[in-house]
Amino acid sequence: MQQIINKLKFNEFGLIPTIAQDINSKKVLMLAWMNKESLDLTIKTGFATYFSRSRNELWKKGDTSGHLQKIHKITVDCDHDCILLEVEQSGCACHTGSETCFFNQVLS
Repeated sequence: MQQIINKLKFNEFGLIPTIAQDINSKKVLMLAWMNKESLDLTIKTGFATYFSRSRNELWKKGDTSGHLQKIHKITVDCDHDCILLEVEQSGCACHTGSETCFFNQVLS
């Protein structure tokens, strides 16, 4: 595990894009950012913790809403520049109250 983490390609701000996917439905729930500290916390606690670019701080998904993301699996893409979290989502994933953040259809 540590060998893969050491290969991660964080951007110039120390962040890496992270996709949360529902473990059961396989729906893409959201995209957020992680830094090394949030990834470490996610691994240690078993719950998704991200880095908020707008607030410049860590945030555990669901701390204020109660809509936690329990981690089931963490994988990294072939280029080591994106993380995929397979999660058990409690409640909605989107701050708008939607199940997923991806509901603005462009093309069908």
